[in-house]
Amino acid sequence: MTLLDQKNHLGTARIHEASLDLLSDPGIKMEHEEIRDLLLKNGAAPGNAPDVVRLPREMVKEYLALCPPDVRLADRTGHGKTISATSAPAIWSCPGMNIHEKNAVRPFLAEDMAGMTRLLDKLENVDGVFGMAMEDVVPNERDVVGLLIMARNTRKHIRAFCFTPAGGGAMVRMKNVLGKDAWFSVGFTAHGPLRWTHLALDVFKATSGHGIPVTVNGEPMAGASGPVTIAGAAAVGNAEILGGIVAVQLMEPGRPCIYNLGLAHVFDMRTMIAVTGGPENALLAAISAAMGRHYNLPSASWVSTESMCPDSQAALEKMFGFASHISNGVSNIWGVGQLESELTISPAQAVMDNEMISYVNRFLRGVETNEETLAVDVTREVGISGSYLDQIHTAEHFRSELFMPQLLLRKKRDNWRADGSKRLDEHAGEVAEGLMKPSDTPSLGEAEHKELQEIADWFSKNKK
Repeated sequence: MTLLDQKNHLGTARIHEASLDLLSDPGIKMEHEEIRDLLLKNGAAPGNAPDVVRLPREMVKEYLALCPPDVRLADRTGHGKTISATSAPAIWSCPGMNIHEKNAVRPFLAEDMAGMTRLLDKLENVDGVFGMAMEDVVPNERDVVGLLIMARNTRKHIRAFCFTPAGGGAMVRMKNVLGKDAWFSVGFTAHGPLRWTHLALDVFKATSGHGIPVTVNGEPMAGASGPVTIAGAAAVGNAEILGGIVAVQLMEPGRPCIYNLGLAHVFDMRTMIAVTGGPENALLAAISAAMGRHYNLPSASWVSTESMCPDSQAALEKMFGFASHISNGVSNIWGVGQLESELTISPAQAVMDNEMISYVNRFLRGVETNEETLAVDVTREVGISGSYLDQIHTAEHFRSELFMPQLLLRKKRDNWRADGSKRLDEHAGEVAEGLMKPSDTPSLGEAEHKELQEIADWFSKNKK
């Protein structure tokens, strides 16, 4: 049980109750005639405006109960991670539109998708690769083309970036090429307050029936599209997620769902921008994790920063983000490489984020106290004023006991100067550049590659 649970155990129940009150009055807008009618046939009541339905408490409870408590985010090695309300987190990269490289920002391209995927494939703390918007790909083909590029360059789990229902249907065909496991997942966000768009619901519909995990996102902005109070914004976002889950489960009972209130953010009343890297965002992520435990569902959130480049602000906001998200038990954490409130991704930042996660994990692992680690006999053998450097005990334990950074500077100044006096982001950029190079071992066999390419080509010619 985390600190948030201890302080606010009743708080999660009150957020749940407030959300149920909202779902019954005023209800939630479902801008999809077929899905709205499906809801009405299965217990929902008409609202006071077109497309609005009221969801009774028992209906929400019934369809929430259909969600499996464990969600397997398969990879193509037959493994991947299974997440739950209480599991260790699965950590992903992020979506976006731009790339920051060598102190410059430009639109993200298809070749960048390949390079970033290869980089993320090599980072040990990254469990999944997120799709991006590629400037040189037609917008309504970006999901299918992106999935193909990522599949070519990683065996890790892929979180596809959904653009159209037709693209969702094509990706379902692509799933079956590489086996029965759902090696990619999808998701969509409510555009609130209390509203699911036709596009979002149509993507859920197009990808239903195949066991593909889906992230159901609430994204209230406290002070703009949700109450300015954190609890009020959480109640609105939670209502949106519950409404989305009911719709998803009606279309595919038992479909794996990830509960995501962690995209919620706040509106800066001075600058009039959405804030994603503030302390309030960490609180909303903690609420997402707590509500996930309340519903026995895996939770999600993002670690974000408003910074435009891999600088001190990015370090402050992202280090705090990873520490707070992991320690509060978020099941699925996005954000490796993220800059500019998820508009931009940075290879150098991804490498630094990977180091941050290792740092946080070592701290949270804590200290084990037993006869072997207390080492009383070793100290007696060393004696007063002795040295532990030549002890077998030191050789046996230093790798597991001590954090061994791959990136952080641990040199004397003269050595640092001799290596070019590089800042951390410069060093990380050089490391990233090497990791982005093509691999000698392709992630797809020739037959698999050919079949996926044929589906992508068919989609390009026949998409609506």
